[in-house]
Amino acid sequence: MKKTGKIFAIAFFLFIKITTTLGQNFTPGVRLTSGLSYGILKDTRDNIIYKTIKIGNQVWMAENLRTTKYRNGDSIPTITSNSGWKNLTTGACCSYNNEVSDVYGKLYNWFAVADSRNIAPMGWHVPNDAEWKTLMAFLGENTGGKLKETEASLWNSPNEGATNESGFSALAAGVRFGYDGTFGACGILADFWSCTPLGNSDYAWDFRMHYSNGGVHSANINKKYGFSIRCIKD
Repeated sequence: MKKTGKIFAIAFFLFIKITTTLGQNFTPGVRLTSGLSYGILKDTRDNIIYKTIKIGNQVWMAENLRTTKYRNGDSIPTITSNSGWKNLTTGACCSYNNEVSDVYGKLYNWFAVADSRNIAPMGWHVPNDAEWKTLMAFLGENTGGKLKETEASLWNSPNEGATNESGFSALAAGVRFGYDGTFGACGILADFWSCTPLGNSDYAWDFRMHYSNGGVHSANINKKYGFSIRCIKD
């Protein structure tokens, strides 16, 4: 039995090493960038394993968050109805078109980001506006292209500038609109929350990538919208 376990461990290690080197699938549909070294984050709340990537002096999740629990174990309500979503002023999550996807992860409103029970895994947090800007400054020109996943099935053509040389693997997971609770822009837009609100208003800062250009754009968006989340290590 010990010998078998050792062989299995070696085989698993080789699989991970080969996967990283050749850029084969880690999460279904998402390719690792050849030549980069990925880490592992195990979120014990849901027993989900995420890959991570160091970019400059920051360590980011290289997959979209898909937890349905706060850090203390409380459930984040999953809201499927449009009317239920648009009327919320408390934290919630959903899947795009209410179809669960391990690739795209969940969409969350900003109230879930701001909840004191913490949406991020232990040792991680939702990045603030300044941390997003640090990432952008480090990557320089064609920032969005360096962040965007290159797999053709996950972005509309032309996915302008996409190289994913950072290993971030941004996905066009779409959004859930705050004003009516409908879904849109899957394949078109990767939109991520920051934890930074716009003063005491109903808006907070997001960072987004679009299929038609290689930039990263930031705007203040109503907190009722549903966006993806990428966490950054403390």
